[in-house]
Amino acid sequence: MHSKFAGGIYVKGMRSSTLRWIILLASFLIALMTGVQLFWLNKIYSFEHKTFNTNVVKSIRGLYEDLPIADTPANHLQDLIEHPAPDYFLFRVDTDHLHYDSLVYYLKHELNDFDVLTDAHIGLYDSKAGKYVSEQYIPAAAARYDPSHTVLPNYHRNNDYVVLYFPHRNKYVLAQMNFWFISAGILFLVLIGLAIILFYFYRQKFLAEVQKDFVNNFTHEFKTPLAVMKISAEVLLQEKIVHQPDRLFKYANIIQHQTEHLQSQVERLLHIASTDRRDIPIEKVKVPVKEIIEQAVAKVQPLVDDKGAQVEIQAPEEPGFAILADRVHLELAVVNLLENALKYSTKPHVIISTGEEDGHLFISVKDNGIGIEKKYQKNLFKKFYRVPTGDVHNVKGFGLGLNFVKRIIDAHHGTIRVNSLPGIGTEFKMLFPL
Repeated sequence: MHSKFAGGIYVKGMRSSTLRWIILLASFLIALMTGVQLFWLNKIYSFEHKTFNTNVVKSIRGLYEDLPIADTPANHLQDLIEHPAPDYFLFRVDTDHLHYDSLVYYLKHELNDFDVLTDAHIGLYDSKAGKYVSEQYIPAAAARYDPSHTVLPNYHRNNDYVVLYFPHRNKYVLAQMNFWFISAGILFLVLIGLAIILFYFYRQKFLAEVQKDFVNNFTHEFKTPLAVMKISAEVLLQEKIVHQPDRLFKYANIIQHQTEHLQSQVERLLHIASTDRRDIPIEKVKVPVKEIIEQAVAKVQPLVDDKGAQVEIQAPEEPGFAILADRVHLELAVVNLLENALKYSTKPHVIISTGEEDGHLFISVKDNGIGIEKKYQKNLFKKFYRVPTGDVHNVKGFGLGLNFVKRIIDAHHGTIRVNSLPGIGTEFKMLFPL
């Protein structure tokens, strides 16, 4: 945990983090491009509507130039044209000088000249009669419309006027945007394809990390038992051990216990791998807290003896002080914290305490080691992270222990706190809801 960064492993962790940022950035860019495309489609839609309105007004102005239908100077013609509704145009005429058939004829040509190529309904309103005296429908080439159902609205004016109604104006405008819709659709499909590729790539990366997690957890869970067995085997190889039957039995028993532990862990890890899950499956039972601590200390006893460490257990004696937890995994979490506490001090003095605090049961592991600077504490539980510790180079590891402890605590819906001062020591406090 506390030694130099494990170069290649840490770089892989950084690459994984970088990959996530790249995927997030790519997703943001895809969303941004989609938003920009929709924005420009809306802009083009508005522009086509304005162009349609402008062309209709130009057609009406051309009609005024073709026929003497209003006694108004050319520079005032704009005042005679109204646009009371999106699909309606109204322009003033003088019925005394108007030949309706000629008006319709010239209006058709003006609309065609200015590319207004959609169907229209024309109505001539007589202000004296207070109604439309003539109506006519101008079909387009592909129109499918029944003009008999159209009722033109009365716009009450003190003068005669002609109303132009375009029933399919919106469809016509959308048809003018076919090129933009096709290009936007192609781009949208490309973006969707890219998003699918990114999702698939991230999914594959996730599956690869699940597999890697299994290997890492497998390695870490086996490391401590194997170290204990190695030390026990070295003790058993000493010549004088045959004259110390109690000690011989003790270390032989340790090897047997660790062998059984390794066997059970093989089965558990294979189960974790087969379930393809990132969380740790736990089986909660009620177990005495002090018993878990004592068994964890027993498992690292050879390391305690090898380091000449002092380990104190401060736990309530009452048998009712228990926790609902996965016995094996909680014990493993304590073992990991103990192992770290023993590693990073010259003369280890470890205090393991337990009790209740703010409605939680806590297990605390406090050491007198080298400590951890505040700026490094927020990254302690990340996979592969190892705190740089200056001249301490002799401790091996993969930066997995505290990450695994955090996962065990999370599986129990608990929390872990760190309190550390460089040169004085570190305390890890695990809290579990009662």
